[in-house]
Amino acid sequence: MGSYATREVERLLSLPSSTLRHWEREVPLLQPRKDAFGRRLYSESDLLLFLRLKHLALDKGLGLSAARAKLEAELSGPLPDERARIAELRGELLGLLGEAKAAGKKLGTGA
Repeated sequence: MGSYATREVERLLSLPSSTLRHWEREVPLLQPRKDAFGRRLYSESDLLLFLRLKHLALDKGLGLSAARAKLEAELSGPLPDERARIAELRGELLGLLGEAKAAGKKLGTGA
C-alpha cells in the first residue's frame, strides 16, 4: 500500500487541505501518519474513508456529523437496510418451511 501526500489527496478528492484537516479533527477514524517533518501521509484506507465521507457529506448532503455517524455505523456492523433484508429473508424461509411441512402432511410423509 502506498502513501499519499496532502497535495495528491487534494487532487484525487477535489477537496482543499483545510477540509481534509477539518475532517481529520471531526472524524477520529481519520488519523494519517506523519513523516519526520510533520507532513501528513495518507494511506489507501484513509483515502477510502475520505471518499465515503465526501459522498455522504457532500454528494448526499448529510453534513459531516451525520456522515460521520453513518460511516461509524457502517463500519461497526451490518447496515440497517441489510439487517431488514436479512429479517425479510428469514421470514420468507420460515414461510417456505411451513409450506413444505404442510405439503408433506398432505402427501402423508409427515415432514
